[in-house]
Amino acid sequence: MELRLHDINKSFDKHHVLRGISFTARGGAAFGLLGRNGSGKTTTLRIIMNIFLPDSGGVYIDGKARADSSASISYLPEERGLYPKRLVSDQMLYFGRLRGLSASDTRGEAQRMLKILDAEEYWNRRLDTLSKGNQQKIQFAITLLGDPDIIILDEPFSGLDPVNAQTMKHVVSDLSSRGKIVVFSSHEMSTVETFCDDICIINKGTIALTGNLPDIKRTYPRNKIFLLPDYGQDFEDFAKRLKVLDDLRGLVLKIVVERSGVIVYLREESGKDRLLRILVQHDIGLSSFAVLEPTLEEIFVEKAGDGNGTV
Repeated sequence: MELRLHDINKSFDKHHVLRGISFTARGGAAFGLLGRNGSGKTTTLRIIMNIFLPDSGGVYIDGKARADSSASISYLPEERGLYPKRLVSDQMLYFGRLRGLSASDTRGEAQRMLKILDAEEYWNRRLDTLSKGNQQKIQFAITLLGDPDIIILDEPFSGLDPVNAQTMKHVVSDLSSRGKIVVFSSHEMSTVETFCDDICIINKGTIALTGNLPDIKRTYPRNKIFLLPDYGQDFEDFAKRLKVLDDLRGLVLKIVVERSGVIVYLREESGKDRLLRILVQHDIGLSSFAVLEPTLEEIFVEKAGDGNGTV
């Protein structure tokens, strides 16, 4: 399955919010839609869901216009969108019927989802008696009722403790493995980096970057080498020892000590093999030697920041 946006433009009054937005999300490969507040990301999601119509351009699912496709789309909002004073069971049955499920099918599917999310005990509880994290799990379970083809998750792990977040992550991974299109919108770059094969960064209503995340990372210079000295060595002393090695002159731009280890910046990325040979020759004890790729957060700041390394 494939979701494709082609040359989407959208304005509200005289404010041109989206300018030629085009990207493709594939089934079986989670897609990260990223952007700063006010970038046009939410408008893009609403156009995918047919809440807004684009001024020009189109949304296509498997080559068909969005209006002609039978594919189902479900959305998990960042804000809590349920009824706090109503029972969880009533709400799940209500939303299942809205999705076209029978009452019995909804009950069975809802209870199955609650079991997967370790939330069965909340079936007959009022929503406002649950913690924020457990409310999020209920909302997530409702999002998946009816086995939708395309699932849009807006800050899905917000308010979750590590155990509940891990449970939901397993469910998301299963969705991708079953060929579903999973679109992430999140400011948690580490989460997007963990899940998403493809990304799109929107900045001021235009595409700042889109493509396969590993391929994008490979376009960046690979001249940062992470070194972790053998256990017991002080990082500062280790770095000082490197700085006085004559063999490293002309090869290294700078050496930086960080909390997790020491980073060596090479003049050219081709120098990494030579660096390793020199360290071995001088009997520099290492626990780790690794080429550092840019993180998604670093890429995002570069593409959507203010030019001063901030967002």
